[in-house]
Amino acid sequence: MGDNTEASPWASAGDRRRSRLDKREAVLRAAAQIFNEKGFQNTSLDEVAQRLNVTKPTLYYYVRSKDEILFECVKIGLTMVQESIQEVEVQGGSALDKLRAAMRRYAQIVTMDFGRCLILVGEDPLPAESQVKLRRIKADIDAEFRRLIEQAVAEGDLRPCDPKIAAFTIAGALSWIARWYKPSGPLRPDDIADQSITLLLTGLCRPGKGEN
Repeated sequence: MGDNTEASPWASAGDRRRSRLDKREAVLRAAAQIFNEKGFQNTSLDEVAQRLNVTKPTLYYYVRSKDEILFECVKIGLTMVQESIQEVEVQGGSALDKLRAAMRRYAQIVTMDFGRCLILVGEDPLPAESQVKLRRIKADIDAEFRRLIEQAVAEGDLRPCDPKIAAFTIAGALSWIARWYKPSGPLRPDDIADQSITLLLTGLCRPGKGEN
């Protein structure tokens, strides 16, 4: 006996929710790309809609304002960094192994759309309340880097140093990649990450050189 049951032409609630989330991410990604190209102040929602080939009113089904878009873009970039550190912890290894892996992921993230938006635009254009929320995540990430540095020093893999200055130096150097990286350039994100990490962890000088 055959099954005459026909599939419903309406998507399930779960499918509709996934579809909406996918479309919302597409809106955020398109906006991040334009923010990176033109800056936040010089970008209009009309341009975002045009890039997605939708009407401006359609955007308001997924986001309420340009400020909300930037907040979400920066938050996604920060969350990517935060989650990468958590993944490194699960993988195990020495503190230096974890630090190196976290640095590598950080360098890769700042070459991506949301990671570049985090660095090139950041939270400064947003209202104070939104800035506080995002800077709280930044502080947590900084604390994680300091902790890994402290542990690596304690394990004897890094020379004694001020974890605060070391963490700021690492984050500053890796963040700057977003400002000079060109997707169409000759250097791949993995190559940039490898060379940057080597320079930051071993320095430019030969052993015994460059000491005060």
